[in-house]
Amino acid sequence: MAGGPQGVKALRPLLDTVLDALATGAAERGGPLPVGGPESVADAVREACAPLLQDTGAGPHAALRAVVRTLAAGAADPADPHCAAHLHCPPLALATAADLAASALNPSMDSWDQAPAASELEALTTRALAELVHPQGPDAEALVTTGGTESNQLAVLLARERAAQEYTAQEHAAGEHPVRGHEADPERAAREHRTPASHGAAAHTPPYPAPYAPPYGPCHGHAHSPGQGGSHADGHRVGDRAVHGSEHPARPHNGAHSHLAAHPHTPHSSQPGPAAPIGPPLQVVCGANAHHSIHRAAWLLGLPAPVTVPTPDGTLDPGDLAAALDRLSGPLLVVATAGTTDSGAIDPLPALADVAAAHRARFHVDAAYGGPVLFSDTHRHLLTGLDRAHTVTLDLHKLGWQPVAAGFLAVPDARDLAPLDHRADYLNADDDTEAGLPDLLGRSLRTTRRPDILKIAVTLKALGRRGIADLVDRTVTAARTLADLIEARPTFELHSRPTLTTVLFRPTGADDTTVATVRRRLLHDGRAVLGRASTPTGLWLKATLLNPHAHPDDLRALIDLVEGHTPR
Repeated sequence: MAGGPQGVKALRPLLDTVLDALATGAAERGGPLPVGGPESVADAVREACAPLLQDTGAGPHAALRAVVRTLAAGAADPADPHCAAHLHCPPLALATAADLAASALNPSMDSWDQAPAASELEALTTRALAELVHPQGPDAEALVTTGGTESNQLAVLLARERAAQEYTAQEHAAGEHPVRGHEADPERAAREHRTPASHGAAAHTPPYPAPYAPPYGPCHGHAHSPGQGGSHADGHRVGDRAVHGSEHPARPHNGAHSHLAAHPHTPHSSQPGPAAPIGPPLQVVCGANAHHSIHRAAWLLGLPAPVTVPTPDGTLDPGDLAAALDRLSGPLLVVATAGTTDSGAIDPLPALADVAAAHRARFHVDAAYGGPVLFSDTHRHLLTGLDRAHTVTLDLHKLGWQPVAAGFLAVPDARDLAPLDHRADYLNADDDTEAGLPDLLGRSLRTTRRPDILKIAVTLKALGRRGIADLVDRTVTAARTLADLIEARPTFELHSRPTLTTVLFRPTGADDTTVATVRRRLLHDGRAVLGRASTPTGLWLKATLLNPHAHPDDLRALIDLVEGHTPR
């Protein structure tokens, strides 16, 4: 076993075998990608690894040599400066080494007794990152996620739950529904809506004004009792206990339950799902440049399809957003993007925040790509206005050089995460929480999850803000150097100057078929890994630079390869 007093002794010889296999496989590959395309890679994997399951195993060292060597030989290596297709970073050796410790110790981040130190380390680290995003937040906090997709889904979920809370609170204030169940028993409600710091204090009203203006329309949302919230004094608790009991047996207890329901209940579906909720549907409004996970989140949560505002120039125009919001009513969520996947463009965040505030809409910024620019004194101005968002997506497995996964969702106040609170007696029983055992279930929709925070904490501790900023600045400079080299060659055309680290270019006069052909030729030959981006002006090659050590000679060689693979 890897853990325990003897774990290191068991691991050490295996690590030597793994490192040797990695080196051998990389030498066999000899470039950023294996030669020959999908069929060649599939043949190599089958020849080296099949059959995998036999009556008698090959033994640990032989298995590691065969499988790891084959994986390395057939990998797309993001450490190669010519591997620049996606937001796929070369991980720091430091972070990778830390990740080994996480695997060896194997804490499970769903209850304190499975992860005592890891849970406290997560609380310290997420708070530090949240304060980077929301320096003025009253109690900034962040959740660890698998990446931008999960973070964006959580942002939409929290907006939906906030809309339902506001609607329910207004209906109760208007006396439209009789008070029943827990709400008829203030002392019981106080016991169940406790905060970890005060254990028994009644829940408070969230500190921000409601972003949703009445009156509301038909019922499609999801209900919560009004005023859910909670302090975060112990560093672990991110929301008060959700109301439980037999008064409303058909309703999901909280946002996590409804998010994980067997089938989303949509207005257009006859499939079974959660009981008909209270309130109007949240309407998501985003630009055409938004990540596809925004649309998937709306579908997954049974919400109407997002209103998509055209972005012909690559960014969301505040005037176009205002015009779209003018035509809508009910609860609204505006989604902006700080670092698009196609070009790295950043929406005008301050102006969009103004528009969202004027329409009493909740404001989410997907900064999965651009967020780490906050570390840099030189480039952080690109994200001015980010701190005005109610929720922010941030990834450190892009411009943070972490092994996958290293995502976050940041909020200005930990109480905003209250809808994620959930109870499972075997993990966070009431009496255990009251006795002081930290409650971890409200920190994720996932139950079992690995301690991804360890590699991040080690990186922050080792490099500091300025060390990470140096990596960010180097990478942005590399992208600008590549753009300079392209502009200097009449055989190429540049789409636009890069905002972050993505550069779009193509051979001069090339049509879409030629651009696609050049990319596939490079992939098949294993010489370079470039992406593709469709714009109103056609198809472009996409170089997404994430290697801070890329030298101008590497970049010059990259465009030489493109030129050499262009059909004449």
